[in-house]
Amino acid sequence: MPVRRKCGKLRAQGASRCPRACLRSLPSSGKPCSVPSQVVIDAHVHLHPDRLAEAIRRWFDTHAWHIQYRAGVDDAVRILREGGISRMVALPYVHKPGLARALNDFTLDVARRNPEVVPCCTVFPGEEGEEEILEEALSGPFRGVKIHSHVMKIAPDDPRLDPVWRASGRWRKPVVIHCGPEPANPGYGLDTRTVSGADRLRRALDRHPEAVVIVPHLGFDQTPQFEAMLAQYPDLYLDTTMVVGRYFERQPDVDILRRHPGRILYGTDFPNIPYEWDHELKALRALRLPAADEERILSGNALRLFGP
Repeated sequence: MPVRRKCGKLRAQGASRCPRACLRSLPSSGKPCSVPSQVVIDAHVHLHPDRLAEAIRRWFDTHAWHIQYRAGVDDAVRILREGGISRMVALPYVHKPGLARALNDFTLDVARRNPEVVPCCTVFPGEEGEEEILEEALSGPFRGVKIHSHVMKIAPDDPRLDPVWRASGRWRKPVVIHCGPEPANPGYGLDTRTVSGADRLRRALDRHPEAVVIVPHLGFDQTPQFEAMLAQYPDLYLDTTMVVGRYFERQPDVDILRRHPGRILYGTDFPNIPYEWDHELKALRALRLPAADEERILSGNALRLFGP
């Protein structure tokens, strides 16, 4: 059943606008997913330990949308596997110091049990041992780093992130950083625009041009600004997570996929989504991109950045 949520609490807390996401979950389409015959890689999934996953679900239930999937990590992997997804990039993130090593170990264990999972690591910027955590992870089997500017309350150009940018350049492994301003949700406990935006990332990349960076959600709602950066920063990429399926009232220009198929990755935010796992895959395929461009977005770019 779709869940309808009221937005009054967000308005009372001073939200500048109430996104359509606060209002409901989407009902099932009733149509089976038609997975393309080629490889499909979901470059943006979250596979957290049960207690942390439950805390994240409570946050979403309170501040955003009702998460449709409540499965444990192995069941979540199975859902995507049985749907035809070949690989899934696991992006853990932490909200305070001292948790990164344990969460990285958990993610690696999930990947060892499930060979479809591509493990990335996380670190809390500025925490004790930050450089050692990054060195241990990126010199080993981890394929990238996940940073969330809203959750961690840190802007891309904050000096505490310098070790992350340096490690990315050294190991040529991407940093997936949520640094677009949206969702500007008061549940984060701050004005997200104070720790995000294309200009803040530009300043970081001017200091660390060697870094490889993926900005999720097409950098919404600054998609044009992030798109303009693609020409200047050849190791900057975007992903499609939650912004091609017309879930939100305000949408980025999805023609960016036609203009830059070599710089965009398919991702979903699964399982923390308010609709079926294939909702955005169907929307992306409905764009009827040229076959070579669709292949790059659905798998080729991810293979190049994260490896096989």
